[in-house]
Amino acid sequence: MQSKFDDIRPYNPPEIPPAMQRIAASEHFGVLSNYIFPDRDVEDVREMILNIRTTDEFQVKVMYYVNEQVVRRSMTGLTIDGIENLNPQTNYLFVSNHRDIMLDSSLLQYLLHNNGFRTTEITFGSNLMISQLIIDIGKANKMFKVIRSSTIREFLKNSLHLSEYMRYTITEKGESIWIAQRNGRTKDGNDATDQGIIKMFCMSQPSDLLRAVDELHIVPLAISYQIESCDILKTRELYLSQKGEKYVKHPYEDLNSILTGIQQPKGHVHLSFCKPVTSEEFEFDPKIPNEFYKNVATLIDKRIYSRYKLYNNNYIAHDMRTGKDTFSEFYTKEEKEIFLAHCRYMLEQIEGDKETLMSIFLGIYANPVDNQRG
Repeated sequence: MQSKFDDIRPYNPPEIPPAMQRIAASEHFGVLSNYIFPDRDVEDVREMILNIRTTDEFQVKVMYYVNEQVVRRSMTGLTIDGIENLNPQTNYLFVSNHRDIMLDSSLLQYLLHNNGFRTTEITFGSNLMISQLIIDIGKANKMFKVIRSSTIREFLKNSLHLSEYMRYTITEKGESIWIAQRNGRTKDGNDATDQGIIKMFCMSQPSDLLRAVDELHIVPLAISYQIESCDILKTRELYLSQKGEKYVKHPYEDLNSILTGIQQPKGHVHLSFCKPVTSEEFEFDPKIPNEFYKNVATLIDKRIYSRYKLYNNNYIAHDMRTGKDTFSEFYTKEEKEIFLAHCRYMLEQIEGDKETLMSIFLGIYANPVDNQRG
């Protein structure tokens, strides 16, 4: 049966077996298999893939182990708090700060599963759909397409379509959703919810903004990395932008960021589930839509900032940037030397004014400290 959301939704059950056949036949299958299942024979893994029939099977038998390998190979720890704020019987819209293209949402799925919750559907930018293999893995992993629009008319049309799909998914389909608080990753450490995202949420229920928010059960999600994902790549992009050069992504640059984020050491990573947002706590007037969207976005930001887990690197960078030792109790001399070595390595990788590069790099780590302190 055809659905109005066929152009953006994840795969339905009948579409999973053909997707598994394409994945198993991919020229990259051996590399992927060896990374995810290093102790298993490739042909054994291929047979397992060919027998998968549902999204749940794909997530449990494959994606769960992708996360296991990422955690084992690149993290010193992975923790959560705030899970008590969630009800397993409720569908939520997780609005997260966005630092890594893949891992922010992927780690959420891993942790939800480990704590007895269903995984969520995940936004999937059309710009990332660069090959059939990536499309198959994504849509079999409960990812739905967010269309990058080229004109205002297309943008409004696609935003309404997305809003309707998300409300349908949460209120009728019975699934939760993960979405980033803004379009694209935070590059400078200043996480901020785009009020346009809140407007998009409400487009499918414009006559009652309070109901529009309440129906979605919005849960702000704070994710904190001890070693910022793709910090050197972000520094380079910000530096070029500051110089007034228009930053143009190279083909497959997003794929490079995904692979860098997966492989790069991350130290300790923490996810914090904030208290759900409800209209009962609003102290602002829903009769002025733009002010309403702005205030909801600000509330989400405050929740995320309050639940950051700040690490030694954040405090070291803040003290280096201010030239003070305000937070010296939160790190050791040895830890500062390690961070300084990372700074020197960054400077070796990027051509440009060293002082400006260092300022940008330190800001990526230091800004969360300022945001949490208000």
